[in-house]
Amino acid sequence: MEEPAERHVLGLSGGRDSAALAVFMRQTRPDLDIEYFFTDTGKELDEVYSFLSRLEGFLGKRIVRLNPDRGFDFWLKEYNHFLPSPQTRWCTRQLKLEPFKRWIRPSLRAGATITSYVAIRADEDQREGMITRDSGLKVVMPFRKHGIDKQGVIEILEGSGLGMPDYYKWRSRSGCTFCFFQQKIEWVRLRERHPEAYEAAKALEKDALEHGSPFTWSKGESLGDMEQPERVAEIEAEYERRRARMRKAIPINPLRPVKVCPEDIDDVYGVDEGNGSCAVCHE
Repeated sequence: MEEPAERHVLGLSGGRDSAALAVFMRQTRPDLDIEYFFTDTGKELDEVYSFLSRLEGFLGKRIVRLNPDRGFDFWLKEYNHFLPSPQTRWCTRQLKLEPFKRWIRPSLRAGATITSYVAIRADEDQREGMITRDSGLKVVMPFRKHGIDKQGVIEILEGSGLGMPDYYKWRSRSGCTFCFFQQKIEWVRLRERHPEAYEAAKALEKDALEHGSPFTWSKGESLGDMEQPERVAEIEAEYERRRARMRKAIPINPLRPVKVCPEDIDDVYGVDEGNGSCAVCHE
């Protein structure tokens, strides 16, 4: 089949921001034939797949699933059983970036121009999109251009009738069940809601440590230590203290009342736990 001379693509993580961007582009640029894609690691939350199905219904268009040629377990062995970490994000590279590159490579080789729409918000100065040296690939950030921040993203989703992905009731971002960017309270809640996923992550961590990996999923302690009742109580108490401080610190803006969600973990923690964010998986 002949490659098109121009393609428009938009990556979906299964999270809030990328979904809102898909809605925004459909509403503001219906003239563009945008290809929506999702890079599936096979380790995602069930809620991610459910939300993507709802989003497909709204868009009236299939979301292309991109799968890595080899899964997480293969690459774990290739990296000597060392878990991915903020310092070594091999999961992002092998399970997210490479499938995307393979998908667009034939078009680029044929001389096509590809515009990739990325859901980095106007209030995320610290984040950058994918850096590319290919002149045929152009990265565009509509939310920055139009000044759309986090509250704007929430308003887009609520206005569309889609609402937020269900996991935002207890988690701050999409991605793998055992994402190392999770905060400790999120690991506690993963164990409560998806105990089988927590046990699988714990087994991977145990295997990695036995092979000499310097990393645990959560900085400074293993999942085995974290699940002890007294430690769970400490994590929950610390989360509540931070949430209380956050609510007191929110300035009142009569022109734009802020809806404070008690489960918005990103607001509670900010970057205090050093979790940062992944430019590909995050939201």
